[in-house]
Amino acid sequence: MSHDTSSTRKAGKAALLGLVLAGTALGSWSLSTAAHAAQPGVTEGGNALTDAAPHVGLPDFAQLVKYVSPAVVSITNKLQPQPVQAQGPQGMFPFGIPGMPGFGAMPQHRQAVEARGSGFLIDPDGTIVTNNHVVKDARSVTVTLADGAEYPAKLIGHDPRTDLAVLRIKAPHKLNYLQLGDSSKVEPGQWIIAVGNPFGLGGTVTAGIVSARGRDIGAGPYDDFLQIDAPINPGNSGGPLITQDGRVVGVNSAIISPGGGSVGIGFAIPSNTVRSVVAQLEKTGHVTRGFLGVAAQPIRPDMAIALHMKANADGTPPKGALVASVEPDSPAAKAGVQPGDVILSVNGETISNPRDLAVDVSAVAPGSYATLKVLRDGKTQAITAKLTDLPDQTATTGGGAGDNTPDIGLALQEITPDMRQQLNLPLHQKGAVITAVEPGSPADQAGIQQGDVLVGVGTRPVDGPAQAAKEIKQALHDSGDGHSLALRIMRNGETAFVAIDIGNANNKG
Repeated sequence: MSHDTSSTRKAGKAALLGLVLAGTALGSWSLSTAAHAAQPGVTEGGNALTDAAPHVGLPDFAQLVKYVSPAVVSITNKLQPQPVQAQGPQGMFPFGIPGMPGFGAMPQHRQAVEARGSGFLIDPDGTIVTNNHVVKDARSVTVTLADGAEYPAKLIGHDPRTDLAVLRIKAPHKLNYLQLGDSSKVEPGQWIIAVGNPFGLGGTVTAGIVSARGRDIGAGPYDDFLQIDAPINPGNSGGPLITQDGRVVGVNSAIISPGGGSVGIGFAIPSNTVRSVVAQLEKTGHVTRGFLGVAAQPIRPDMAIALHMKANADGTPPKGALVASVEPDSPAAKAGVQPGDVILSVNGETISNPRDLAVDVSAVAPGSYATLKVLRDGKTQAITAKLTDLPDQTATTGGGAGDNTPDIGLALQEITPDMRQQLNLPLHQKGAVITAVEPGSPADQAGIQQGDVLVGVGTRPVDGPAQAAKEIKQALHDSGDGHSLALRIMRNGETAFVAIDIGNANNKG
């Protein structure tokens, strides 16, 4: 048996060696484009996947690192300590490091502490791009160049909505700098390197690929992150994400991390966003954005049916941003935009979802006109709105026996003064308060809750329980598919359409 075990071990080692060598061969510098044999049964679109896969080797980043490193800086932010470091939504962590150097907990007594991050030069005169959270609440900021030279930095401007900031230093000579690339041309699978100051260690380089584009991580309304798998850690914030041609295609900003370190899921602000924001910060110190004044939501398949919208040829729901509410006296209200409209484009740019709408509207200068292509009641029309400046804070606030609505499981009540105060409803808000939801009913299954406010049925607004019941009866009667009903619900100040599966309810009573 010992002889058999030895033979087995030798065979296992040989097999392992074969795998290592095979892996090495796959990672070679071969650039051969000769066709290779297809594997039977592995196809996509009629072509063998192996025929479509190019032979490429692993790159050597040494020369690239030598080229870009002199333009990457470390940033030290001197600030007052905070007892607890806040964690971002869903495990998102910015990369500033309170309490550095050292990896211990932040001291609880009131002594000056430092937060460290990264940045990079974008011109020879000392202009630096970094993250807003790296320099937030700074008493003073110091920039350390790759050669060790230190300079005090002046904050030129910052934009919390995109988490970007611009600094400037005065050096006695011209400085090496990096150029911004075109992030719209970045593709998943493309090699990139991240350079920065993780854990206060100074210039550090990591490599990986772009994992995905257009990520929304809940950081703000303009989320459009590049997702990468290059290891980035606390202290990398504000550092550049660089392609093999030496161009910056992103600013490293956040990670998903249960324990605070890299697990291979990082996010960078695309360079095209950086270019636009930085240009405004350099010019005026702040960013102005166009404001339309609508709340929008995606178009789900059930909602498309409820609103009698035609699906695409492939069966997917139509693209666009469904207008859930329009702010009073806003540019949208003055232009005639209505709840239930679907915005298909802004100034000719296709809108696929609410995030596209937020990004495209924000790119229009306040005071300029935006032409909206809108789908309403199955017909498209053009609406022109004169946009205003995005306000600093959103103006919306929120959140006898009831009339029973037919067939869907709701009980409604007038909005009394006490109810308006209790739910913190605006004085102008009309509708009907939902006082009860029947367990297991269509309304319950759709997620409607007691305390929600019913403000519309389909595209029709309601001003009280009686009208709500009437509109629901009419909608049930008019429903062509016999399965869906769209209600407009306000909850905690936010308004959204909710699709209710009513089955054959329109044939009852």
